[in-house]
Amino acid sequence: MELCIALDLPSAAENLKLAEALADYDRLWMKVGFRTYIRDGRAFLDTLKNINPHFRIFLDLKLYDIPNTMADAAQEIAELQVEMFNVHASAGERALRTVMERLTPYGERRPKVLAVTALTSFDEEEFRRIYEKGIDEKAQQFAKIAYEAGLDGVVCSAFESRAIKEITGENFATLCPGIRPFGEDAGDQQRVADLELAAREKVDYPVVGRPVYRDSDPAAKVRSILEEMGRIAKNN
Repeated sequence: MELCIALDLPSAAENLKLAEALADYDRLWMKVGFRTYIRDGRAFLDTLKNINPHFRIFLDLKLYDIPNTMADAAQEIAELQVEMFNVHASAGERALRTVMERLTPYGERRPKVLAVTALTSFDEEEFRRIYEKGIDEKAQQFAKIAYEAGLDGVVCSAFESRAIKEITGENFATLCPGIRPFGEDAGDQQRVADLELAAREKVDYPVVGRPVYRDSDPAAKVRSILEEMGRIAKNN
């Protein structure tokens, strides 16, 4: 597993202060979402890299539009030199393939592309009202579409990770928000998991936000998370 930290604080200054507190950790992913990117733009991404050039950036914009518009946006994201971004699987296979085709010229410099399956804020009843199928079934269907379109993985809950890998492949990545490392409060997330469950379900990228940035000592919290991840990996 590779730890991803959600930079979801209300201001650029707060997010950068958090990043600076974690600057000694070279193997972290930094998740930059809608609010942060719309407000702070490319300059924020560049500042993150200045804090620690080894930080890897996951741009969490969840692209969802017609195929050519998604591909245009994907190309612009690739020019930002981030390491990973995401799109919505429900945009359809043609859109996903168009995105991947547009990124082909980037070769090894191409960012990883993940497809969002079901947002972790959904409960089963709400999800069925929209998609007319259960979360597990639809998440697997979306994952199969993304896999066949050539994407690198999906965004899903930890509870869907293992099943998705079974119908795609072990190297098809799963990035999972809503991770509460030691069973912290779920907040507005419906489907949350701790690190033990994430490891059992073969999650590749556990995303942790509030348990880190609401801690009085975020660096110590990240250290404890990384130590726990190491312990789990050693025992498995």
